[in-house]
Amino acid sequence: MNTPPNEHDLQAYVDGQLDDDARAAVERYLALHPERAEQVKQWQQDAQRLRAALESVRMPADNPALDPAAIRGRRAERARMRFAMAASFVFCVGLGTFGGWQARGWNAPPPIAPMSDAVKAYQMMVVDRTAKVDYRPTGAGDLQGWLTKGVGASAKLPDLSAAGFRPVGGRLFTTDSGATAAMVLYQDDAGRTLSFYLRPAESKHRLLPNGQRVDGALLARYGSVNGLNYAVVGPAGSLGEKAVVQALDQQT
Repeated sequence: MNTPPNEHDLQAYVDGQLDDDARAAVERYLALHPERAEQVKQWQQDAQRLRAALESVRMPADNPALDPAAIRGRRAERARMRFAMAASFVFCVGLGTFGGWQARGWNAPPPIAPMSDAVKAYQMMVVDRTAKVDYRPTGAGDLQGWLTKGVGASAKLPDLSAAGFRPVGGRLFTTDSGATAAMVLYQDDAGRTLSFYLRPAESKHRLLPNGQRVDGALLARYGSVNGLNYAVVGPAGSLGEKAVVQALDQQT
């Protein structure tokens, strides 16, 4: 699945109608999009409650209203009605202040913070521990070779040894556009961690200027290098240390 799953894909996932590859792709997407994951969880709970209710009712076999497809259709229609009502309410409240939004269209997605996928990957690997390193080097240069193979020949691993951090492992991710992203985990002798996340830019117009932002207790430094978008993510106290900042400034 090279594109983000649509409503049909998510409904098929809830109903258990996807093959193994498609189901795995949806699960990777949901792991990086907690809002959609919560929505799918609600659908699954609705389906479970519906099945439990129907098991206690003796249903006529020829009643079209109880056909699963009809039930899903009504559920989708209710969701569309709720969305339309919510959109109308927001429109009325914000018309005076945000009238310009109407010109852009209500279907425009909310703004996405730069390299939010890099922050989410760090949270999954280090904070929540819901994902694990899937590659560990056995020798010097192994991780650079792994990174080049996964993302491309222009991918370069920063050397943070002057700040006391060394690369200890990596994991590949899939972006929303279906491209391969790589995250390399760094660790110092005290057990503190930083991550280097690298992925292709969707186009030359999607390259990032150098910047940084705070996300909770985490700090992300991001930018573009050799045609790739990158982010270094870690606790604000660690990533903000002078030695780390100097090492990154010299290489990114």
